[in-house]
Amino acid sequence: MNSCQQWKTVTAMVAINFAMAITNVLVKKVLDNGVSHIIILMYRQAISAVFLAPIAYFWERKSRPKLTARILCQLFFNALIGATLCQYFFLLGLEYTSATFSCAFLNMVPVITFILALPFGLEKVNIKNKSGIAKFVGTTGCIGGAMVLTLYKGKTLVRSDSETMVHAVNYVKKERWGIGSIFLAAGTVFWSSWFLVQASIGRTYPCQYSSTAFLSFFSAIQSAVISLITERDFTRWVLKEKLELITVAYIGMVGSGLCYVGMSWCVKQKGPLFTSAFTPLVQIFAAIFDFSVLHGQIYLGSAIGSVFVVIGLYILLWGRNCEAKEETQNLKQPQMEEQDCNGTPQV
Repeated sequence: MNSCQQWKTVTAMVAINFAMAITNVLVKKVLDNGVSHIIILMYRQAISAVFLAPIAYFWERKSRPKLTARILCQLFFNALIGATLCQYFFLLGLEYTSATFSCAFLNMVPVITFILALPFGLEKVNIKNKSGIAKFVGTTGCIGGAMVLTLYKGKTLVRSDSETMVHAVNYVKKERWGIGSIFLAAGTVFWSSWFLVQASIGRTYPCQYSSTAFLSFFSAIQSAVISLITERDFTRWVLKEKLELITVAYIGMVGSGLCYVGMSWCVKQKGPLFTSAFTPLVQIFAAIFDFSVLHGQIYLGSAIGSVFVVIGLYILLWGRNCEAKEETQNLKQPQMEEQDCNGTPQV
């Protein structure tokens, strides 16, 4: 049963990161066409709220706990960190840089989450046993491979006809990568913090659909306020192209809707470190999608980094599995001792 549950969470996170990779590629395409990032964020969260509200109402109406003022404040704060500020800074950094460069910062999410979780006791590492060593080595290997994906380009394994154009675009954007990096770093910190906040909300309000619907609703209001301040030209609020409409609908229902529901469930089941450790897969899927659909090029560094990411994830999952077995064994040991004490006394 535990093995089946383990594979459910693994499969869910792989599917979620695949969907998120498609989201990043589509958003980058729309941003390059001149659509404002804050307008994308506002429509994205509004569509997500409308999409999830009826599902949450009918699916969780019998299991949903009473909504108190404290829970509402937690959900509002959760939306501010995990949706509004996180996506605002990340989309702004994505606009100033490139999809590949921005994914390098996303790949740091597991490490930042791991570091932030330690003081709060949400994660623990005991390097004296094999599970603790595996968690440390797996997380480090996963991030190391993800950094190789971006920092080491290497020679081109498969060339694309658009290679010259890509180099030209990257050259033009170099001057803005400094400020873009600052925005991406801020978005990454907020994204890592969301996993920890969500772990706390999962205990007080354990309804994934309802909590995500509230997150999207509050984030839509927050981003609308920012849009009114930063985008006074209301003609930019109108989406005209077919790709823009498809992108906003997809990232709203899937990117901010189903993906957040799935991640909230995985955080509840396996914790923030396990869930965030799959983030580097976004870059792998994005590279595959970029090559097959947008005809981008694949470099040697991408292939080597992908191998390290997969190996690191396997080591981390193995460590988590060993830790779960150790905790189960520690729980069973007092019960066995109690049974021995209540047994037939020796003559």
